[in-house]
Formats: sequence, C-alpha cells, structure tokens
Amino acid sequence: MLLCPACHQENPEQFRLCGYCGAELGQPGAAAEQRKIVTIIFCDLKGSTSLGERLDSEALREVLGVYFTAMRQVIERYGGTVEKYIGDAIMAVFGLPTLHEDDALRAVRAAYDMERALKGVNVRLQATWGVTLENRTGVNTGQVVAGDAATRQRLATGDAVNVAARLEQAAPPGEVLIGETTFALVKDAVSVEPVEPLELKGKSERIPAYRLTGITSGEAVRRRQDLPVVGREAELTSLLGAYDRGPGESECVAVTVVGPAGLGKTRLVDEFVRRVGGRADVVRGRCLSYGDGITFWPLAEALRPAAGILPDDREDEARAKLFSLAGPQREDAALRVASLMGLTSGSYSKDELLWGVRALFAAMAARRPLVVIFDDVHWAEHLFLDLIEHVVDSSQGGPLLVVCASRPELLDERSEFLAGRGNASRLELAELSRADAAAVIGALAGGLRLPVSLEDRILTAAGGNPLFVEQMIATLMDAGTLYECGVDWAVAGG
Repeated sequence: MLLCPACHQENPEQFRLCGYCGAELGQPGAAAEQRKIVTIIFCDLKGSTSLGERLDSEALREVLGVYFTAMRQVIERYGGTVEKYIGDAIMAVFGLPTLHEDDALRAVRAAYDMERALKGVNVRLQATWGVTLENRTGVNTGQVVAGDAATRQRLATGDAVNVAARLEQAAPPGEVLIGETTFALVKDAVSVEPVEPLELKGKSERIPAYRLTGITSGEAVRRRQDLPVVGREAELTSLLGAYDRGPGESECVAVTVVGPAGLGKTRLVDEFVRRVGGRADVVRGRCLSYGDGITFWPLAEALRPAAGILPDDREDEARAKLFSLAGPQREDAALRVASLMGLTSGSYSKDELLWGVRALFAAMAARRPLVVIFDDVHWAEHLFLDLIEHVVDSSQGGPLLVVCASRPELLDERSEFLAGRGNASRLELAELSRADAAAVIGALAGGLRLPVSLEDRILTAAGGNPLFVEQMIATLMDAGTLYECGVDWAVAGG
C-alpha cells in the first residue's frame, strides 16, 4: 500500500494519485516510512508452565520443537512468515515481505489448519512423551510499519499487532478468534459465531470479535453481481461466438481470457454463463495459489457438483456418483479421474490420467453441450496446464468449450500455453475507457450523482480498473466520507 504524503490515507500500489485527496503519490520522502495492511496471527500454548514441571528440559525442548515445526509448516504453506517466537507463542504475518490480495483469507485458513495439525502432533507427543498440547489463536488485520526487509524484525509493534495478541489471550483453548476487519475481508469464505465484544487491555472501547467455526469453499472477496457489465460487449460477443463454434456446432474450442487483477475476468465469464443459460452444462473450478495436493483441485472442484458428490459422502458413494456421470461405457475413464480426485488409490501413468479426463469430458459432452471453466489459471501447476492442453489437443470434435481465465503472469511462465492450436484463441482485457469507468461509478451510485471533483479524482486514481473504482466507492461509504443526499451523493465536511 502507498501512504499519501498529504492526507496520510492508504492507497493501492497501482494508484498514481490519492483516491481521497487527489495528491500525487510517491513524492520524495513518502517511502521513508512504508505502511502496509497485513494480517497477523498470534498463537500461544495453554498450560506450558505445568508442562515444564512434568518434563525435563531436554524433553520439553524436543516437544516444543515438534510443535513449532508443525505450526511453521502450516503458516508457510499458506504464504505466511513466522516473524518471531515469544516464549511458546508464535507471531506470524501475511502480507510481508510479499503482498497477496487474499492475505486475510490465507491467514484465517492457516489458523484453522494449525488447530487441525495440532491434533496430529498430539498423537505423536502422547505416544512418545505422554503429553498433549492445547493452544489458542488470534487473527487480526490492520496497518503496520514495515522496516528494513534485511532484518528479521520487519514490524514495528502497533495497534494491529497488539489487538491480534489480545484476541489470542481472549480465545478459549483450541479456538480461533478473528477481528472485525479480518472478518469483513473473509466473511464469504468462513463460518463464524459472534462473541460478546471484548474488553481488551489498552483499548478504550470493546472490540468486536468472531469465533472461527469453519472454512467454506467460497472466495474471500465477492464482486457485486447486480451491476451491469460495462465496456466488455466486444469480449462477451467473442465468448458467445466461441460457444457457437464449439458446443453449438459439435466442435471443441478453447478461449483464454487474460487480464490483470481487477479488470473483470470473472465478471465477464459469469455474464457469459448467464447468457448461455440452459443451453449447456457448465462445470467450473478454480486454481489455488497455496496448499498441499492442489494440482488437480480445479478438476475435482468442477466435477464434484456435476456428479452430485456431497462433502459428507463416503469414498465409495462418491466413486459411484462419478461412474454414473461417466456412464457405463466410460467406467475406465472414471477410475482414472477418481484417482486424481483422491477417491481411489489406483496408480496410473500421466498419459492414462490425461486420457481419462478427456474421455470423461467427451462422455459428458456427448449427452449435452459442455462448457468447462477454469479460473485463476496463472496459479495452475504445469501438470494441470498439460491436462488442459491435452483436452484441447486430443479432441476429435464434440460439443465442448474450454474457458481459462488468467492474469498475464501465466504467459510469462508459459507463453506458448494453448498457442497455435486450431480452435484455441486468446482474449486480452484492456483497462476501461474513462467513459466506461464513469458508467461503473454511476451503477455503483444507483443513479445518484457524485460531486464532479470527487468523480474526477476517482477516475484518475483508478486508471480504468473497475475493481479499484468499486473499492474506492465502498471505502468512502464505509468511512462515512460519502453519503446519500437527495438525488446526489455528498462528501462529509464538503
């Protein structure tokens, strides 16, 4: 994030002008104290003092070593960094040194998996030393001051760090408490139970908090779906044309939609799916940027709902549903796909696995036109990219359309992806024109008018990125800076 030298508000790093006051960002001296929004995990053991009385110092050191190693592995798997150990407590940060758009969700997922990982650790500790551990965790998002990245201590102790520590202290054993800002960022991807606002040491007012009860399959941030698609009619027409050439004409066609974050790839594909309507079956999976065993996660995510597989189905029930989806003539393909989805222990070669996926898609498409969508392909592993190319290359007709949505990073790593294949094309999204970006503001404002000067600053700062427009309007409204006034929007203090 960039700190405005004039009003001291934070702005995305891509902004050239402050979205609050319009001042130029990046002026000399502004980077001397770089502030960033990060998410912090504090995790502490309960009852470690009594544990020390039961074990000698060498055994205690080994027990803590096993525990710390397991917790660190979870944190690093989700892209976090262990900042320091404080006694038997762990402080981890997500967003330093590398910033991700979903750092809050990464941190919450890590905290949730740390509790589950501890159960496995306790099996080993009980068998070897006759002890088990309990911990409690707090997760909070807020602003910190980033120091010298060359040192291990990158964070100055600030309010966001203090609140994370206080949430951990207030959490019951075996539980995770998350702060209000963190919850706002991940609410579409978690299940929680509100707790009574906490009276935390050093805070003048009670702090809202939530007990984490589960992780859903949703995304952390959902764009508004009630807004019209603006400035993408040409791209939408291209996608619909690809459908007409593929499922509409019994051919296999592939389209890669490429564009930087926030330009509306997902929204474009969503609108395409809406317009295709009931003319085809649509299966959709999303590539993940972190986690174990994620190579074929998008395939499993796409096929489970198509086959009617439920989260609590036994493996034999899930396999039966997958076989039903494939049909009696393609049980051989279903067996190979089941192994990719973790539903069977069968071992097959790479060629057999890729063939199995293509054969399953062909069986599905033979019954009804099929659209296969993979989102965030820039995060896909190379083996999964091989799978997509195999599906497209080996298609001998069949009403199938494969749509991949990706950031340009994919082409940096694999510039030849789907290039030169007969029915494959690439659709590159550009920034919105100023007029189209203004139309986005109008849709967000529900037909009300913004002050001309404010709209101009938003358009300049957003640079044609509709997500930035949406976030800036939401930020101004949440902060009370922008409020409805008759047929206009008014600016507080203006």
